[in-house]
Amino acid sequence: METIYFVIVAFLLLLAVFDLFVGVSNDAVNFLQSAIGAKVARFRTVLVVASAGVLIGAVMSAGMMDVARHGIMHPANYTFAEVMTIFLAVMVTDVVVLDIFNTLGMPTSTTVSLVFELLGATFILALFKMNADPSLMITDLMNSSKALSVIMAIFVSVAIAFFFGTAVMWLSRLVFTFRYKKHLRYSIAIFGGIAFTALAYFIFIKGLGGSPFISDATKSWINDNTQMLLIVVFVASTILNEILYLLRVNVFKIIVLLGTFALAMAFAGNDLVNFIGVPLAGLDSMQDFMANGNGDPNAFMMTSLMTSAKSPLIYLVLAGIIMIVAMATSKKAQNVVKTSVDLSRQDEGDEMFGSSKVARSIVRAVQDMGNGLSKIMPSSSTKWIDSRFNKEEMELAQGAAFDEVRAAVNLVLAAMLIIIGTNYKLPLSTTYVAFMVAMGSSLADKAWSRDSAVFRVTGVLSVIGGWFVTAGVAFAACALVCTMMHFGGFVVMIAFMVLDIYLLWRSGQAYKKSSEDKKDDIFNLMMRTKDKDIVWDLLRKHVGRTQSFVTRFTCDEFNKIVDGVSNERLKELKVSYREVNSERETLKKIRRQEFLAMRRIPERIALERNTWFHLGVNCNQQYMYCLRRMLDPIKEHLDNNFQPMPKEYIDEFEEVRRRINELMSHTEQMISTNRYDLYRETLAIGDECKDELSALRDRHINRMQQDVNAAQNLKVSMLYLNMLQESQELISIMRHQLRAARKFLEEDKV
Repeated sequence: METIYFVIVAFLLLLAVFDLFVGVSNDAVNFLQSAIGAKVARFRTVLVVASAGVLIGAVMSAGMMDVARHGIMHPANYTFAEVMTIFLAVMVTDVVVLDIFNTLGMPTSTTVSLVFELLGATFILALFKMNADPSLMITDLMNSSKALSVIMAIFVSVAIAFFFGTAVMWLSRLVFTFRYKKHLRYSIAIFGGIAFTALAYFIFIKGLGGSPFISDATKSWINDNTQMLLIVVFVASTILNEILYLLRVNVFKIIVLLGTFALAMAFAGNDLVNFIGVPLAGLDSMQDFMANGNGDPNAFMMTSLMTSAKSPLIYLVLAGIIMIVAMATSKKAQNVVKTSVDLSRQDEGDEMFGSSKVARSIVRAVQDMGNGLSKIMPSSSTKWIDSRFNKEEMELAQGAAFDEVRAAVNLVLAAMLIIIGTNYKLPLSTTYVAFMVAMGSSLADKAWSRDSAVFRVTGVLSVIGGWFVTAGVAFAACALVCTMMHFGGFVVMIAFMVLDIYLLWRSGQAYKKSSEDKKDDIFNLMMRTKDKDIVWDLLRKHVGRTQSFVTRFTCDEFNKIVDGVSNERLKELKVSYREVNSERETLKKIRRQEFLAMRRIPERIALERNTWFHLGVNCNQQYMYCLRRMLDPIKEHLDNNFQPMPKEYIDEFEEVRRRINELMSHTEQMISTNRYDLYRETLAIGDECKDELSALRDRHINRMQQDVNAAQNLKVSMLYLNMLQESQELISIMRHQLRAARKFLEEDKV
C-alpha cells in the first residue's frame, strides 16, 4: 500500500513541474506585456529582469504554501488517505480543467482553478465524513472563514484593480499628457519617487520583512523604523530620479523595468502556491505518515499540516529555476502576450472579439453618462482636460502598443495590489489583477474609441466570464473526481493518472498543430510599418489572397451543396452550413482588417482604388449570402424528408455545374497570380452560362405548368428553380469580383 502512495506523491511532483511550465506560459503575459507593449527594452532584457524577480519571489513564497495545507480544510480531522485523495483529485482535475478550457479557447486562471478545486474536493469529502459521523460539523472540516476571505479577495480584486487602474492612469495622464517627454522636469522625479517608495515598501519592508529567512531581530527593527525608512527611500529616490533625468537617462524605462521585476516577484510569490503548494503538502504528508503512521493510512490523522509550511530552500530555488527556463524557452510564453496587449493598445488594429448586446448597452450607458457630466462641468475645465488628453500629440516608440507612462502605471499598480494580497496570505489571481489594471488604464487613456469600445468591452466581459466559469467548473469537476476516487480507491486513482498523462500529451500535440496553422502575418506587418508604400504592397497581397481563397471556398461549397441535394446527404449539408456561417464571420473580421489598412496607404491610391476595394469586399459577402440562399431551402427540404430531386433535374444541371466550376477556377487563378490574360474570355463565358441558366429556368417553368402532378412535385420543382436562380446570381457575383480584383490589384501607374 505504501508503494501506491509513493507513486501518487511522485505523480504529484511530476504534475508540479508540468504546472510550473504551463503556468508560466499562461501567466507570463501578466508581467511581460507592459514592458513589451511599450517597447522600453529588448525582449531579452525584459526577460532577464523578470527572471530575477521570479527567482527572488519564489524563494520568498514559503508563507503562501499554507493555503494548500490548512487554508481551506482542517487537516487535523482528515486521515492520511483522505488528504492524499483530496490532493490527487485537485492536481488531476487541474490538468483536465486547463485542457478543456484551452481546447475551447476560453480564458482561465490558475489561482481560481486551484482554490475552487480545493474547495470542491474538501467540501464533498466533508459531506461524506459528516454523513458517517453526525457529531462532525462543517466548521470542523472546512476553514470556512478563511475560504470565504480567499474567495472574496479573488473576486473583489477584479473591481479594485479596474478602479485603481482607471483612477491612477487618469491622474497620471493629466499630469504628463501624451507629450510626456515635454513635462518631465519636476514631475518625473516625484512620480518616480512615489513608485520607488511604494515598491520598496511592499517588496523589501513587507515582503522581505515577513520572510522566514530574515532574523527576528531584523524584522523587529524594520517594523519599528518603517516610517523613517519610507521617508528616506522617497527622498533619496526622488533626488536620484531628478539627477538621472538631468543626465538624460530615461527614468520611465527604469520604472518600467523595476515594475517588471516587482510584478514578476509578486507573481512567483503569489502563484507558486498554485503550482507546487499541493504537491509539497502531499510530500510533507507522506514523510509524516512514514515516520509516525504505523502503516495505517485510514487511521493516521494529518495534524502536522496545521503548522505553517517550512519548505526547504532547495525546492523553492528549483521551482524558480524551472519557471525561468519555461519563460525563456516556451514559444507559448512568447505568444501569449498578444491578448492583453491587443485589448490595451492605444491605436486601432485587429479586434480579437466581436460585439455583444451587453457590451453595447454598457458603452451606450457610459457615453450617456459622459455627455451628462460634460454639460455639468464648466466649459473651461472641460477644454483644459481635453487638452491634456490630446492623442494627436502621442509619442509612441516604433511598434509600441502604448507609451511608457501607461506601462509604468500598469506594472507598479498591479505589483502593489498583488504584493498586498501576498503579505496578507490571500492568493489573489495575478491574471485578474494585471489584466484589470491594464484594462482600467487603457480606458482612462482613451484607448477605447467609439469605433473600438464595444469590441474591447466584449473582450473584457468574455475574459471575466471565463474566470467565473472556471470557478464553477473547477468546484464541480473536482468534487466529482474526488467522489470517484473516494469510492473507487486506487483503481480509479490510477485511471485518472493515466488520463492526465494522455491529456498532457494531446495538449502538447494540439499546441504544435495550432502553432503551425497560425497565419495572417501580413496584417500584423501592415499595422506595424510606417511606410505607406509598403502598406500598399502588403494590402494588395492580403486582398488578393483573401479574394482568391473566397472564390475557391465558394466553388467547393457550391459543389458540396449540389452533391448533398443530389445524393440526399443531409449530414454533409449541415457541415457546409456551419462552414459557410463560419466563413461569413471570418470575412467580417478580414473586412475590418483591410479597411484599417486602407487608411494607411498613400492617399492618392486610396482615392483611386477605394471603389474597387469595397466592391470586392461586398462580393466576398455576397458569395456567402448566395450560398446560404441556395443551402437553406435544400437543407430544410432534406430535413423534412420531402421528395428527392428527380434524376432528370440532376443530369440537366450537371453541364451548368461543370461550366461554373471552370469559371470559378479561372477566376481564382487570375486573382491569385494577378494575371488577367483570360479576363475577357472568362467574362464572355460567364455571360453565355447566365444565358444558358436563363433558358433552363424558362424551360423548367414551362415544365412546371405542364406537369400533370404539379401539386405533388411543387416543392422539389421550386427547390430546383431556386438552384437555377442562385447559380445565375453566383456567376454575376463572380463577374463583379473579377472586375473589382483586376482594377484594385493592378500595378500602380505613377
